[in-house]
Amino acid sequence: MGEFNEKTTCGTVCLKYLLFVFNCCFWVRSGHPLPLASSRSHSWSLRGILAWGRACRPVCAAHSCWSAVMAVGIWTLALKSDYISLLASGTYLATAYILVVAGVVVMVTGVLGCCATFKERRNLLRLYFILLLLIFLLEVIAGILAYIYYQQLNAELKEHLKDTMTKRYHQPGHEGVTSAVDKLQQEFRCCGSNNSHDWRDSEWIRSGQAGGRVVPDSCCKTVVTGCGQRDHASNIYKVEGGCITKLETFIQEHLRIIGAVGVGIACVQLFGMIFTCCLYKSLKLEHY
Repeated sequence: MGEFNEKTTCGTVCLKYLLFVFNCCFWVRSGHPLPLASSRSHSWSLRGILAWGRACRPVCAAHSCWSAVMAVGIWTLALKSDYISLLASGTYLATAYILVVAGVVVMVTGVLGCCATFKERRNLLRLYFILLLLIFLLEVIAGILAYIYYQQLNAELKEHLKDTMTKRYHQPGHEGVTSAVDKLQQEFRCCGSNNSHDWRDSEWIRSGQAGGRVVPDSCCKTVVTGCGQRDHASNIYKVEGGCITKLETFIQEHLRIIGAVGVGIACVQLFGMIFTCCLYKSLKLEHY
């Protein structure tokens, strides 16, 4: 095949610039630009461009979604973790951490993927494939955990939520629970786990430290200091019901997102592993 400057065909020019755009996009994602020439020749040749297109496929397919994986995990930890202290199990939090770890590892593995494709080294491709497989398993595990916890959530909340709210609210060392309960009742316009009568069993209410309140102030429709002293339906969220169903719906909706992202991205990454295997097979054995 002749050099690029000798055969400036329309197709070659288009392919060159398409590959240039692709490399720019990949550089933005992974932070590591790839040269546009063949690994064995720094001249612009159609053969070299096609070689790079072939070499970059596994990296592109495997790493194009790392940001989505990590973003969902961080989103869960930063914005959707307010009620974690109300849950008895750590599974919800674990699924988020798994996605964050998987996203970080995929990003770092991109460096190895660049080296493997640029150098066309079979040993690096083997290591790269193993890392992709581990990441794939992490994402599948996150999806499976989300599904299992989705099925167990109702029973867990019924068993533990009322005790958590009544025994830990406004108790020393449980400030996180207090904050979570107040936000839960205000955000979802509910009072108590099953209903407002749950607060009759509250250790805080019974201790006399509540200042005459029969429910927390966060049960009130308009929150002012001491408003929890009156539990009439016009003052508190009494007829709206308890918080357990609303919290369950909120967490289940997010578990569906975590599960879908974990399993969905894992399926996409499966194509990356397939492309890596194809590239591995197409390369000749290394000579030492």
